[in-house]
Amino acid sequence: MSRIAYVNGRYVRHAEASVHIEDRGYQFADGVYEVCGIRGGRLMDEELHLARLQRSLGELRIAMPMPLSALRHVVREVVRRNHVQDGLVYLQVTRGEAPRDHPFPAKQVPPALVVTAKRLNVARIEQAVEKGVAVVTMPDLRWARRDIKSIALLPNILAKQAAREAGAYEAWLVDRDGFVTEGSSTNAWIVDKEGRLITRSTGPDILTGITRMVLLETAQREGIEVVERPFTVEEAKAAREAFVSASSAVIIPVVRIDDAVIGNGVPGSITLRLREAYARVGLLS
Repeated sequence: MSRIAYVNGRYVRHAEASVHIEDRGYQFADGVYEVCGIRGGRLMDEELHLARLQRSLGELRIAMPMPLSALRHVVREVVRRNHVQDGLVYLQVTRGEAPRDHPFPAKQVPPALVVTAKRLNVARIEQAVEKGVAVVTMPDLRWARRDIKSIALLPNILAKQAAREAGAYEAWLVDRDGFVTEGSSTNAWIVDKEGRLITRSTGPDILTGITRMVLLETAQREGIEVVERPFTVEEAKAAREAFVSASSAVIIPVVRIDDAVIGNGVPGSITLRLREAYARVGLLS
């Protein structure tokens, strides 16, 4: 079965999907994206993802490629045509196709839209949850507007590659003051000795993760105290528990940071409790 992609008004075979060489996403990374989880064939937290997409586009002064109702239909149709039950749907919107020049196109051009869907290896995710993963820390070299879900991800890619070469699952990025911002493709969390859940507050320094938002609500329902503030690498290494969150896997426990073992070296009870609670209340569309 061949995969199907949506590209600028057409459903095409994934192997034949393409955009013009002067698409500003290709030339300048002038665009944004969203990734939405799929569970049991249904979209997770769809409205929150679409709201963040609209915000990111607004920050870059890129128009919506189509009305929200039409975009919802396209997303669902891509999921349906690819027969994805557990996976991800990816949306990318760029400023469109125009002769290469740094300023916005003098003549208004339609935004470009690409939507794809793929399956996830659920067994691999469950194995990571069962055993926990390692992260490494490194300087945060990204631009100052990390709250925009921009497709300009080169620093993230270099950090993720460095993590993989070090035998780790993820890289935790650290600002000039020694505080963890987030992972290269995840949000970062710790649980302190008193059982409080700590994650960096939102702002231009981090992406407002959709899974992060739902987890904060879930923790409050579970009676877990939540503190939104920066934490240092040293504090993280001394934490009772740690984990990362993302749409692809919801929660993955962290059992090692650099050379430091976290807690007793196995996924923590609060981390696993949160993951189970999210599975019960995760927003399915």
